[in-house]
Amino acid sequence: MKFGAIDIGTNAARLLVGEVEKEGEHSFVKKISYTRVPLRLGEEVFDDGKISKKKTEDFVKTIQAFKLISEIFDVKKLRAVATSAMREAVNSEKIIEKILDETGVQIEVISGDEEAELIFGTFFLLDFDKTHPFIVIDVGGGSTEVSVFESGERVASKSFEIGTIRLLKEKVKKDIWTEIHDWIASHVDLKSPHRLFGTGGNINKVHKMLGAGQLEALSVKAISTLRNELAELSVSQRVDQFQLKPDRADVIVPAMDIYLYILKELKAKDILVPKIGLSDGMIYQMHLNSKKK
Repeated sequence: MKFGAIDIGTNAARLLVGEVEKEGEHSFVKKISYTRVPLRLGEEVFDDGKISKKKTEDFVKTIQAFKLISEIFDVKKLRAVATSAMREAVNSEKIIEKILDETGVQIEVISGDEEAELIFGTFFLLDFDKTHPFIVIDVGGGSTEVSVFESGERVASKSFEIGTIRLLKEKVKKDIWTEIHDWIASHVDLKSPHRLFGTGGNINKVHKMLGAGQLEALSVKAISTLRNELAELSVSQRVDQFQLKPDRADVIVPAMDIYLYILKELKAKDILVPKIGLSDGMIYQMHLNSKKK
């Protein structure tokens, strides 16, 4: 059964059409179609606190397009969720109403905790030792979620108001880095080795740029070297030299700065990139719900 997951982030809106399949004892989310539109809701929200009329029109068209694509693929259930930028936009309720009226798609604004929960749903499909302590870092355009797992249970989780668009717009609190440091010091036993996982479009792109294999860890040294190389280039040079999309080229360095800071605080040498995210989690949850029915 095919499902459609719309993830409306701070930087981009994405539609994943997928289904859950089994391979031996393991289930996985099979990706059938993926569409990404660089809406950039956060650019306006972090400056003006709201989404403009022009951006709202683009938003409506994006959802209309996603609905049509879902229909082409004969999607049985479509779910749309919005994260950080829509949580903060003062006119988000009006926009949700307008989109529902014009497209028939209901958008849910979810918390950082709900976002993390959905991502972790598919994490447990991955083939690794869940009894070993691990940490998941998810860097988005508006927020960064850090979650700590021990014996397969989430023991601590925090959503920090720092993301790539927030950093670009200089809308990050001065003490945010101290807040991250203090939280890690209070919630992570640094004497105990943890496996690190990174999720989000930017770390996926870094993984690809560094030519790493499917579940090959990226070293902090390699990420740092690439970060410094990119930081010396203008956005247009990054586009030309690394074939990055313009809306990826400007946020990739701020994203790497956040990952590298957290990895340093965790005294980590490397990070694994499973290339799963919020939309995978949504597909998996819809699959589980359909089985219950």
